[in-house]
Amino acid sequence: MATLQSFGPGWSILAVVLAMITAAIILALNWVDFIIFPAVMNLLGISFQPARDYTIVKGQDAILKNVGGLFYATGFVTANLFGYTFKAEQEEQGVEQKILLAPENWERAVMSLSFPFKLHVISIGRDVQKVRDDLDAKRGYQEFQLARALENEKASSETVVTDIRRKIDIIQEKINRISAGERPISTLMYFETSVVGVSEKAALDSLSAQIKQLQVGMSSMDLQLARVAGRELYSLFKFNFALPLRGEEISNDFSTEG
Repeated sequence: MATLQSFGPGWSILAVVLAMITAAIILALNWVDFIIFPAVMNLLGISFQPARDYTIVKGQDAILKNVGGLFYATGFVTANLFGYTFKAEQEEQGVEQKILLAPENWERAVMSLSFPFKLHVISIGRDVQKVRDDLDAKRGYQEFQLARALENEKASSETVVTDIRRKIDIIQEKINRISAGERPISTLMYFETSVVGVSEKAALDSLSAQIKQLQVGMSSMDLQLARVAGRELYSLFKFNFALPLRGEEISNDFSTEG
């Protein structure tokens, strides 16, 4: 099978540049989606209906439903639970101990909350070749960064060089594990909680307070918690009615673990 290297160094540089441009576009789109889009919608007072009788509020962080004069508000919180890591990138001590204590911490977290919630977990096996290609592109980019750092030794500290080499080792470890037959997976996890209020404002205020309680209660679980807003909110709303049929429906909208 032909590789980029077999076409000469020009193709390798082109692949690295394309990977950098793609990463920049993804980051820009995420920034627009999470910050600009909700801010504009909130400023203009725009809301929309994802389904009959449901409304995504102008702040883009809650879904409302009016039932007989009562307002039901639903919100979501992403939860990256015990992120999958490789031995080469495990710096933190006591990871195994945290896993052993997880059931007890979970019980305490749930007992600290006085309202029900749902924990959703969506997983799918990823295309091995696509993940391998992505890792090869990332390794190429880091090797390019390392070459630049080594060429300009005066401007680059030893810490920078060491950090880049560590990133290359991590990527290579992932490639090795995939080559050994391990199949990467993508997992999306999030909490869902709802409240009811006599007015739209009362429901939204109660929802914000409840989400904060949920974040505080689950903080002992070593979770990365963030309230969902914008496009992700609409996606999660759809997932409540039907699961995504393809992995791209998850990976296109969410940061996934591999």
